[in-house]
Amino acid sequence: MSAIEQKTVTADEAGMRLDRWFKAHYPGMGFGRLQKLLRTGQVRVDGKRAESNTRIAKGQTVRIPPLGVELPANDKKNAKPKSSKLMADDKAAIEDMMLFEDNHVMVLNKPAGLAVQGGSGLKRHLDGMLEAYTNKKGEKPKLVHRLDRETSGIILVAKTRKAAQELTKAFRHRNTRKIYWAMLAGVPKPHQGRISTYLARSEEMERMRVARHGDDEAQHAVSLYSVFEKSAQKLSWVTLKPVTGRTHQLRAHAAHIGHPIIGDDKYFNIENWELPGGIQNRLHLLARRIVIPHPSGNGMIDVSAPLPPHMQQTWNLLGFDVTDYDPDVDDPE
Repeated sequence: MSAIEQKTVTADEAGMRLDRWFKAHYPGMGFGRLQKLLRTGQVRVDGKRAESNTRIAKGQTVRIPPLGVELPANDKKNAKPKSSKLMADDKAAIEDMMLFEDNHVMVLNKPAGLAVQGGSGLKRHLDGMLEAYTNKKGEKPKLVHRLDRETSGIILVAKTRKAAQELTKAFRHRNTRKIYWAMLAGVPKPHQGRISTYLARSEEMERMRVARHGDDEAQHAVSLYSVFEKSAQKLSWVTLKPVTGRTHQLRAHAAHIGHPIIGDDKYFNIENWELPGGIQNRLHLLARRIVIPHPSGNGMIDVSAPLPPHMQQTWNLLGFDVTDYDPDVDDPE
């Protein structure tokens, strides 16, 4: 059995939630297992009990009991190195995703179906692919936020520790504008609105549930929506803006108001609803646009991603034209 470990929080990890820190270091460990370890005091920060949403600071020590899970994602000593061909393939794939790049940051267009981080049974994921961009100092570009596996669109990657700190700070202080496009079942009324609930993780499935204030692990979640186009009363093209950044927030909120996202296998909750012919039963959710202060302190990063093929097919079928869309006018505020 492995011994107890003590890991020190690095500068670029400062401000992370403890559960996200664990996800990055131990992708094979489930959320429920971590909760049990926290409840029983086996995981501690600087010798004190902690919760999953505890924010960690540079230099703090995290106590880790024997876990029996796969190697930490950043443990290179026992990891089998990738072949040069695999590294070249990963680099080429990331170059195909590239929407913007400079010395500080990369903005990628993640395809639907590609996982952002590793997990049980996953051999290829974006975090691992970024090893192909490791510099001479051994520093790998760092993901600063996440997208669900089946969600396509904008992913921001920091190329330096300093950039990671600044971008993470911008997300934490909500100095970031994120716009999503989705195709919903039906047409929300009113056509513009605000969704405010508490969300908590459902124990029996990898999904979130609407909870009550004060429920265990419940977190306040706020989303804004605006209907841009509709097809009769059957479908609607909606822009979504997450004010907070909870897991599955937009998907859970869309289902909560009775208009789940087309192709959502976790949250689509309308019985006997038939998908119109010609539309693929895949998640119709795109991280369309991000506007965030540049980590150098000079100007803004403002990048948009195109529709993925399965969503473009739906837009074509319904006669929706993305060139009609003016993001500065039509994005919900």
